[in-house]
Formats: sequence, C-alpha cells, structure tokens
Amino acid sequence: MVSMFDEIKIRDLVIPNRIWLSPMCQYSATDGLPNSWHLVHLGKFAMGRVGLIMTEASGISPTARSTLHDTGIWNDDQVRAWRPIVDFVHAQGSKIGIQLWHAGQKGSTTTPWQGQDYVSSHEGGWEASSPSGIAFGKLPQPGTISISEMKETVALYRSAAKRALEANFDVVEIHGAHGYLIHSFLSPITNRRNDEYGGSFENRIRFLLEVVESIREVWPSSHPLFLRTSSHDWIEGGWSTQENGELAKILLTKGVDLIDCSSGGIKADITYPVGPGYQVRFSEDIKKASEMLTCAVGMISDPEFAEEIVQNNRADAVMLGREFLRDPNWVLHAATRLGYPLTWLNQYKQAAPKK
Repeated sequence: MVSMFDEIKIRDLVIPNRIWLSPMCQYSATDGLPNSWHLVHLGKFAMGRVGLIMTEASGISPTARSTLHDTGIWNDDQVRAWRPIVDFVHAQGSKIGIQLWHAGQKGSTTTPWQGQDYVSSHEGGWEASSPSGIAFGKLPQPGTISISEMKETVALYRSAAKRALEANFDVVEIHGAHGYLIHSFLSPITNRRNDEYGGSFENRIRFLLEVVESIREVWPSSHPLFLRTSSHDWIEGGWSTQENGELAKILLTKGVDLIDCSSGGIKADITYPVGPGYQVRFSEDIKKASEMLTCAVGMISDPEFAEEIVQNNRADAVMLGREFLRDPNWVLHAATRLGYPLTWLNQYKQAAPKK
C-alpha cells in the first residue's frame, strides 16, 4: 500500500514524498522579482521535508499578473533571482516547481490587504483581457483578447517555460483554474466566442492545448508538466467534472503528467459547500475517467486523512496550503504522529522526537 511518505517518480523526476506545497501568492515581489521573502517563505518548507515546493502563480508577462506585486518569469533578471531559491530547495533534498500564470479577467488589481480593487493605468495598471470581455464581479470590463494576442500569449508561455528550465525548476505547472485566462476559455460562463475558440468543448479547450504544445516544445521530455484546473465551476452551465475528465484523457496524449484538482473562481459571489477534503472527489473523478496522475488540494489538514487519500488511491499526492502556513513542519509532525521514520535535517536533529 502506497503511503504519502513514499517517493513518486514522474518521468525522470523522483519526488521524495507525496506531500506538496500548494501555490500561494505572497504579493511581495517588485517588478516580478522574487526576493529574500520568497527564499525564506519557500525555503522553510523544504527544511520541513515537503516533497515538492510549488511557487506562487508567476506571470508570463507584466500584464499577465493579477497585481503589481506578483512574481514573474518573463525576463532574465527574474531567472537569476529564482536560481538561489531553487538551489536552496534542492540542497535540502526537496524538488521545486513553478506555476505559470495569466490572470486574464482578474488582472490589474491591488493586493488582498488593500481590498483588491482595480489598479488604473495612472497607477501602473493595465487593461485586463478575457475571451469574451466579461467582467469579474465589480472589476472593470476587460478587453476581448484577439486571435493574434492569443498567439502572442502562447509564445509567452513557451518563453516562460524556457526560462523556468534555465532557473533549474523541476516541474512546470500551468495555472488553468480559478477564473484566470485559461479557465475562462474552458468555461461556457466566460467564453461566449463564436470563432474556433468558443462554443463546443473541442473549441473551448483549444487555447489550453496550444499552450501545452508550445511549452512541451521547450520543456524537456524528462521533466514533468502539471496543470491546475477548476474541476467544477459550482454553477449551472459551467465547466463540469465530466468535461474535466475528458480533458484529462486528451492531455495525456499532449504531455501533461498530472492534474492538480481545485475548483471554483469563475464568477464572483458563488457559494458552495466547503469542508475538509471537499475537492478530493474531483481527483477521484479524473482517476476514474483516465490514467492521469492527480493531486488533491483543499482543506487537507489532518495527517490520518491525508494518508487515507493516498493509500486508497483517491489521489497520487496531496497539496497543503494554509495548513503549511500555520505549521511549516507539518510533514515532520505528521511522520511522528503516524510512526513514520522521517529523518530531520542535521541542524534540527536535536529537536527531533526521541524514539
């Protein structure tokens, strides 16, 4: 029986365990550059024996970000800024991935602690873009992305993946969830186009497939490629778990190795039932529909529950977000609680529980 403490091999990458850090925006970068905050923030999870460290969503261009304070990987200065973070994570024995992102309709906003209002061009902001010019909540109406702009965006994803390789990241994850640009193409709620990118399922997934194919042109076959999806829009007529399963089967033929199963975010003010592991069923749905590897995420905080998810093949790995913010040493504490002999770092061994 597989444990969440067991390693997993995806392509040529061996990840030391199946307990991973979920991407969490920190809104602490300048000009897209990660800094000492990001080194300490991400580094401490590697010190706590997290198997795979995922960066926050990182813009493929300045106008792909949600806020002016998001990290990015659209230039060489950012590659150089990411390298010491990547190197530190590797030195602790963990692996690290970067989540590539275009915020789409949710672009050009302030940070959450500023109320997440729109940032005007006078304040350094830009016009957001979306498939059909549909506004998210109280944000201004975004522009409608043209086909030529879409091709430019696909090329930006390709360049970002190439830079991720130069920074020595182990994994690239495409952010295709939470109402951002790719998700807003997938969902009929935000995609009202009448060209080859709108209408049918085949048309709505076209942009994502072009992004995947473009990334795979430069991202080596030895390196895993992940996708985060909103497996369900929690609204009638939205993206469905059935479509998510069909997408998984297609993506397997295009070089995607794992789907990170989140949900929601396509429209403001939607309510849905939230509780421990409330999104695990979306991982199970994909595993029933395809051979795709999956990761479960969403209010997974109890070690026994996390272990049960992996042991019963409900997901191949679990991602923790807020729980890691509360306890960066969750993996070490979970190993002690479940009786797994996980080795602490040499510098911290004096604090390890005695046998």
